[in-house]
Amino acid sequence: MEVLSWLVPWEFSPTLLISFTVAIVLFVRGARIKRVSVARKVLFWSGMVLLYLSLHTLLDYYAERMFFMHRIQHLVLHHLGPLVLMAAYPGSVMRAGLPLSWRARLRQFNATLPGRSIIAVMTNPIFVPALFVFLVIVWLVPSIQFYSMLDWRLYRLMNWSVVISGFMYWNLILDRRVSPPAAMSPGGRVISPIVTMAPQMVAGAIIAFTDRDLYPLFDLCGRAIAMEATTDQSIGGLTMWIPAALTEVIGLLVALGNLMRLSEKGRWGLKPKPK
Repeated sequence: MEVLSWLVPWEFSPTLLISFTVAIVLFVRGARIKRVSVARKVLFWSGMVLLYLSLHTLLDYYAERMFFMHRIQHLVLHHLGPLVLMAAYPGSVMRAGLPLSWRARLRQFNATLPGRSIIAVMTNPIFVPALFVFLVIVWLVPSIQFYSMLDWRLYRLMNWSVVISGFMYWNLILDRRVSPPAAMSPGGRVISPIVTMAPQMVAGAIIAFTDRDLYPLFDLCGRAIAMEATTDQSIGGLTMWIPAALTEVIGLLVALGNLMRLSEKGRWGLKPKPK
């Protein structure tokens, strides 16, 4: 019974439940129409579970009261959860799960100027990686961290922003296609995790080795686990420095595998022949 109590939401969010329900229904419906491998299904459900556990269970209580738990939460929300989920390539499956009339309207909207503009922004090979790194660093600025942990609206904005940017980033990196139609080149998909990894590792190292408390908020709110502030901070910094970097290395290896596959087929960097 105590295990089940961990699944009780610390702060109930109807928006989150609706979002998860819609995603699950679309994927299940789409999997009945399109052939989806067992591996892709496992990745999809694993990613959904990781994100749900991090966002809507008692773990969120500890994330609000321990810096290292907060960093573990964001490791899942920003890196691991979106990486695992996007590795299932759920987009085409979820589109197939839409009613036929909705799919037609979606295609029509995507052909309009607003639709093309949204797609261009969300798949921009420079903007998306920059946003991915920015949203890691900006929420770690002590003054911003202070207010975002105290104001529930900023707190939810922080969590949702890192999840969405994670989806956008790993959608680019895990794309298996040549460019175009892919937004980022196969080589760029290999290099990008190296570039985005570096500033996060530097920030993690600075936090880990700083000998003063950068985030007194956690003492102010009361730490959930008896621990020195600097110890909590060091573990949090190391979480950013090592596990987050390893997650990006996994994405890099997947992108490298896709590059090698395209290279073997003689398709790396080739543009479609005009008809």
